This record gives sequence, C-alpha cells and structure tokens, in this order.
Amino acid sequence: MAERLARMNPALTARCPYLVVRDPDVVRDVLHRPADFSPANALVAVTTLAGPALRVLQRVGFALPPVLASNDTATHAGIRKVVAGFFTPATVAAMEPRIRELAREAARNAAEQLDLSGQADLVQCVAAFPPAVVMLELLGLPVRDLAALKRWGLDSMELFWGWPDEERQLELAHSAADFYVWLRKLVADSRTAPGRNLFKSLAEHGLSTPEICSLGYFLLIAGQETTTQLISTTLFRLLERSAPVGWNDAASEAGSRKVVRHVLANESSVPTWRRIAAYDTNLAGGLIPAGTEILLELSGNRITSPAGPESLPARAAPAQPARDGQPTGHGLVFGSGIHRCLGAKLAELEAAVTVQETAAALPRVKLLDHGTEWIRLLSFQTPGTVMVMPGPS
Repeated sequence: MAERLARMNPALTARCPYLVVRDPDVVRDVLHRPADFSPANALVAVTTLAGPALRVLQRVGFALPPVLASNDTATHAGIRKVVAGFFTPATVAAMEPRIRELAREAARNAAEQLDLSGQADLVQCVAAFPPAVVMLELLGLPVRDLAALKRWGLDSMELFWGWPDEERQLELAHSAADFYVWLRKLVADSRTAPGRNLFKSLAEHGLSTPEICSLGYFLLIAGQETTTQLISTTLFRLLERSAPVGWNDAASEAGSRKVVRHVLANESSVPTWRRIAAYDTNLAGGLIPAGTEILLELSGNRITSPAGPESLPARAAPAQPARDGQPTGHGLVFGSGIHRCLGAKLAELEAAVTVQETAAALPRVKLLDHGTEWIRLLSFQTPGTVMVMPGPS
C-alpha cells in the first residue's frame, strides 16, 4: 500500500515500515492536522522490546502515559500551557547571561584540556553539560547527577529510537529503570519544594505522579540532549569546513547564529518525527488508510537502519529553496502547529552562544578525526565526538 501511494504522488516516499513524507508543504500539512494524523506513536519504541527488557521496566513501575508530545486528547492544551510558562520569550532572553557564563567556562575548560594533553573532545568539554544545567535551572529543578542524566538520556534515546538487539535492550532497560526511579523521587521532592518548579506546577494542574514522570522523562532528555547534539554537529561542520562560515567567523554573534541556522535547516539533531493516521484520510492527493505510520522529514538526514537501505531515507534531502533568505527546512525543524517544540528559541540561543564562545576561546584548533563515528537513531543524529588538536599559529 505504501509503495502504491508513493507512486500516486511523488511528495510521498515509501520506505518500510514507514510512509516517509519529505516535501515540506506536505510535512506541514500533516503537523497541522493532529486530528487526522495523531502523535500517539511519537514516543513508542521503534524496536519492539523483548520480555527481559520489559520485565526490568515493569519491576520499577515504569509507565509513560501520553501527556505532552504523544497526547492527542483534549487535555493537551492545558498541560502545554503550564509547560510553556517556563519557556516564555522573556524567560529565555533572561537566561542568556547564564548561558554565556556556562559556555565561557566550558570553553576555558576545553582550552585547558588542550594545553594539558594536546587534544580535547568538544562534545564532552563544551557541548554536553551546559544545556543540562540550563534546562534544570529553567524548570526550577535542582542541578545534580549531571553525568548520570547525560548517560540516561543517550541510553533512553537508543532504547526508544534505535534498533538494539535483545542483549542491548536489557542493558538499556536497566539504565531507563534507574532514570525512572531517580525521576520519580525528584517529582516527589519537587511537589513540596519551596519556590516555583515545573513538577509542582503540573501537580497543581492535576497531573498524577505517573503523568508527571512521563512528561519529565522525555522533557529532561529532549530539553538538553538535542541541544548538545545540535552544538556538536555545528562544531564538527565548522571544523571540517563544510559550513557556510569559517571557524573564526563563528566567534562573532552573527557568524555563530548563521551557522547554527544552517545546521538546523540542513542537518538538525532531530531530522525526523513520527505520526500515525487516526482515520482513513487524504494527503497530497492520495488516500492514507487508518493506522499508517508516517515518518516526517523535518530537515536533511543521513540516517540508516539495520533493517536495510529501503527502510528509511538513506541520504540527506536536497536543501529546499530559500524563503526570505532562510532555507524552508529551518521553519519545520522544531515541528509546527500545536505540538511545536516549546524550547526552540532556547535551543537556538544556547547553540549560537556556545559555538561563539568556543570559537573565540579556541582560535587555532583543527579537527583531529574527520571520520568520527556518529550516533544515528530514527529521529536523532550527532557526532559521537569532536576531537580537536592545536592548529597552526
């Protein structure tokens, strides 16, 4: 059926097991029709979890009821309003000095590491931890256990958006269970903590502990790990000289913003997202049967799947024509409509500031390994490392 639909309309590309939608106008149409194209499958594990992994999760009461990103009920709007209150334009703008402070400290640490050992991994030195600190502070939550949070985030991304075999699933499930237990305690503590925090606000809105944990589970991952990945990709492309500006140009505010927007449009950390047809409906002139799983391409991607080259788009989509001087892909990379990413402005600001401060603090560095291994999951992509060494004076 998917292949037949693709033949009917070139805007749709058939790949098992998803119907891949690549045309930006059609992607936008899907995102703006949540009643027809439900987000209910957005957070479902790509690979069906085997019994041993499921039992590990069940032992800790792991539960992810639909609350925000996968919520297709009438409760979504009210919950989103509560969360949006922590991401207002004024709140994000007020965070810029703190973001810059963290970025400068991280860049100094990278410079010291470079002086001491002759090389440094910019993923770990500058990209990894500042976004986690910013996210926790913005939500009014305690900044603690950052190394564990980063590990849990990557493991959960692989568990839900990767293709782990049963042995790997079991390892990842133990990590996810540890994260969930930690999160449940954080939710309990936050309910009675002084001051304003997201979890307390959600409880006051009427959400149960499992619902708050479900929202927090993915928000504490997406809210910081995808920003780390955006920073990492931007730094890598700058250093390999495939970006539209040079490394030294990125040390300016204008240069850093330009290169971040280029990466967002062409190779964002979240290149795809999923929807499912709730009913028989029409899209781009073709019939979409109820239950059709759809993969939306939000930006260029180079994702491959062990299921074979026909299972997913294997090459980046060509850049779309510019509108008002900006590639159209940038307008979709954070989604569109009622489920658009609430942290879009924050992520772009963090990435631009971090790239600017890193380029300014390390004016003479070069990429040590052009063949770095990439993390490539269904909806996430990033270089695993960005190793640098001193460049010519």
